[in-house]
Amino acid sequence: MTDDPEPRTTTRAVRPYVITGGRAGAGGAPLSWETLVTATGTAAPGALQPEYRMILTHCRGLLSVAEVAAHLGQPPSVVQVLLADLLDWGLILSRPPVPRAERADAATLRKVLHGLESRL
Repeated sequence: MTDDPEPRTTTRAVRPYVITGGRAGAGGAPLSWETLVTATGTAAPGALQPEYRMILTHCRGLLSVAEVAAHLGQPPSVVQVLLADLLDWGLILSRPPVPRAERADAATLRKVLHGLESRL
């Protein structure tokens, strides 16, 4: 009987710097992790690398940058570079994150509450 060898840890077959072509960032401001992206439906060129194709497959609906990174199993910084390329090529659209709402004034909320109570 042979002893089972210790489980080996494996690394990704392709390193992130290879996927991005050695780029650490996009040309413009990076997309925030909350930015929503969706595929435009435009036909992708045949010579597109597999990571781009996987992004387009997952982005048939709205997904955040963080969700795309989770689906690809890549760091968000890598996905930000790939998404910036797809945006430049017109293959995806982005929608900026919704800004945080400011706190409502307590006096205004009291007036709304009293108005609702008077109607009930």
